[in-house]
Amino acid sequence: MKTLTSTVDQARLLAVTSPHTGDWLHALPLSECGLRLDGKATHIAVGLRLGANICEPHQCPCGASVDAKGLQGLSCKGGTSRSARHHALNDLLWRALSKADIPTVKEQSGLLRTDGKHLDGVTQLPWRNEKCVTWDVTVIDTLASSYVPTTCQIPGAAAETAADRKTSKYAILSQSYLFAPVAVQIMGAINEARMNFLGDFERRITKHTDDHRESAFLSQRISTLIQRFNAVAVLGTFAPHNPRGRRLAVPEFFIF
Repeated sequence: MKTLTSTVDQARLLAVTSPHTGDWLHALPLSECGLRLDGKATHIAVGLRLGANICEPHQCPCGASVDAKGLQGLSCKGGTSRSARHHALNDLLWRALSKADIPTVKEQSGLLRTDGKHLDGVTQLPWRNEKCVTWDVTVIDTLASSYVPTTCQIPGAAAETAADRKTSKYAILSQSYLFAPVAVQIMGAINEARMNFLGDFERRITKHTDDHRESAFLSQRISTLIQRFNAVAVLGTFAPHNPRGRRLAVPEFFIF
């Protein structure tokens, strides 16, 4: 750490050495289980983890410059992967709860808000203390300029900040529900409340299936999913056509 002069590199190193950030590296590449990354996704995942150059510098469709590390795509507001990533992660949690024979409802409206918006899910049976649990998912860019001042000093700081915001936003829920914010950083670090929540129902899955590997499988699926959508975000910065419809040269990825 002391030899790194860049705060981005310091944040990256702290993040990738945090618990569960490398779970995707231990996963068997099984497509049926959602644990397989294709060649480009693997190149990008490894490059981001090492802080290596993964592409030629180019311009993002949003107009911003993308350097050789490709980090612009991870926080690009014009990217199309954010919504898909959110729904995929929430669906993964919902399916894991269903596997543990815990009835849940995804995106139930009217739970708290009157504007038609909703939380990501809620169990239909009491989870603890005679209360059902509800959760809300968010994914944060570890290396975004707004988070780097803290993530370069404290691993998982961005996830904890996002989780605290969610908890404050839905504080009124504590009267009737247990609220579990699920905040995951793109480099893999996770918030403590999410670890407690997932750890709890990982034990329930293990008890229900009598398979002690279920805990590791769930963490690997989440980790792999994040890496897959990181690749989608980076690849989204490549525009094969300009506004006039003329085909442009697409920068090549480096092979490492």
